[in-house]
Amino acid sequence: MPLRVSVQRASKEPAPLRGQLVRWVRRALAGHRRNAALTLRLVDDVESAELNLRWRQRKGSTNVLSFPAGEMPENMEDFLGDIVVCAPLVTREAVAQRKPAEAHWAHLIVHGTLHLLGFDHVKASEATLMEDTERRILSSLGYPDPYQEP
Repeated sequence: MPLRVSVQRASKEPAPLRGQLVRWVRRALAGHRRNAALTLRLVDDVESAELNLRWRQRKGSTNVLSFPAGEMPENMEDFLGDIVVCAPLVTREAVAQRKPAEAHWAHLIVHGTLHLLGFDHVKASEATLMEDTERRILSSLGYPDPYQEP
């Protein structure tokens, strides 16, 4: 099975086109998974805040949440999980951080996809590996280091 990405648009905020989102997911999966399926849900602040409170016990919206699928039946073993992106927050962050919106979107989609693959950033060593992987992927896509100040 090739890459299958379901995109759900639950926000009126402008967001990248499906093809661009899939391109970023595909690049993040390269070298890790050939066959995969996942859902990208683009939401507003209210839904993001509800999910953030429910699953992370944190108030307010957050830019990206990843929900790895875990163990799946054999016929769904390629399903990695869901990524939820708060579109208005991505826009606000890009402006506040003086970053191109497209580059910030690419970073968050790559970041969320890496979480579905098992990457994390709780421990310093994990964070270093994840951030270095993000930098490499984003550079290959032509985007700047997301952790460097503009």
